[in-house]
Amino acid sequence: MIKPIRSVNQVIKTASEDLNFELAYSYQRKLGVLEKYQSKSTVVNSAITNIDVVSIASDERYAFVNYLKVMNGSIIQTQTIEIKKRLDETDEELLTIAITEFRTKFKSTSREIVVPFTILLVDENLKLIVPKLGEKKKLLELSQKNVLFFKKEKLNQYEKLNPDLRTDRILSQMQKDLRLTQLPQHIECFDNSNFQGKYPVSAIVVFKDAKPSKKDYRHFNVKTVEGPNDFATMEEAVYRRYKRMLEEEGTLPQLIIIDGGKGQLSSAVSSLKKLGIDKKVTVIGIAKRLEELYYPGDSFPLYLDKKSETLKIIQQLRDEAHRFGITFHRKKRDQGTLKTELEIIPGIGKTTADKLLVKFKSVKRIKEAKEEELAQVLNKKQIIALADYFNPQPPEGGL
Repeated sequence: MIKPIRSVNQVIKTASEDLNFELAYSYQRKLGVLEKYQSKSTVVNSAITNIDVVSIASDERYAFVNYLKVMNGSIIQTQTIEIKKRLDETDEELLTIAITEFRTKFKSTSREIVVPFTILLVDENLKLIVPKLGEKKKLLELSQKNVLFFKKEKLNQYEKLNPDLRTDRILSQMQKDLRLTQLPQHIECFDNSNFQGKYPVSAIVVFKDAKPSKKDYRHFNVKTVEGPNDFATMEEAVYRRYKRMLEEEGTLPQLIIIDGGKGQLSSAVSSLKKLGIDKKVTVIGIAKRLEELYYPGDSFPLYLDKKSETLKIIQQLRDEAHRFGITFHRKKRDQGTLKTELEIIPGIGKTTADKLLVKFKSVKRIKEAKEEELAQVLNKKQIIALADYFNPQPPEGGL
């Protein structure tokens, strides 16, 4: 029966991706029939004669409970239900309610119930077991696997119908994982770039509701730092960014991410303190090598699960800041190289080179420019010098 179940699962997945939820639901019911049929032949242990197995998985809005009925060593019935939370019910309360419903529905006569944690049942004739080892532990793990799969599939369906649910879930998880006091609806990430200390720049990327807000991206030409000083560069960039934001009465982000370890983080905090906003925002640093997260004043890093959505969002911010910064840095470096090249042409100094770059942007456009276009920036003598430099004529009598 494994092959048909895999086939049905693939149909459900494809239908969900195509937003054909009616078809997905239809095949989900068929899958239930197949699994029920298969469960009748799932032998666990002949010594296990009559028990119920129940497990739960939940989030802020929903709880999902899985039930396995084991008779004479085989799983003969299984079902997973969804419970929409109305108040702040605990998992213990919801599991107790679900057990009563399952036992009534399936007319269970078992006196033993395997559960993931201790709960309070009124019926003193029932024995609750929280297994640590053995066959009953394996049954509980199977139930937990079932309920987690069901939860994932259901939440994926809900989020495709309403993308705001996914955003709310991710932001809530980030708030929990990063120990934030507010939902991180507005996040900014800083990254520095330089080439052997030359052409230093800082880039800021902005995510709103866990998605890039490219219109808010910014970059800075570093003004106060000479040489390869990443800490001072970070301090300047953070100070300039939020000084301007305060002056323009903009809304501060809930979370600031610094691409770097303790040193860069300390530099960023120094600027936030100067501006008097270090208590108004949360700032963390991410070290590249081991994806360690650092908090101000805490010498021990926070490690998130490598598969967690929170870490993925942080990595996306970091990578996007790096990409945006490198792009701007290369452009500036290329312009610097071109500017140096222009300045060696007789009659064209620093000021004239700057004007050429502002007008034509690239060496290719300068080479292709017509004389009347160049005349807007250069005098006749400079135009001739430029032409001789880019299009040198062979000497008379040469080859």
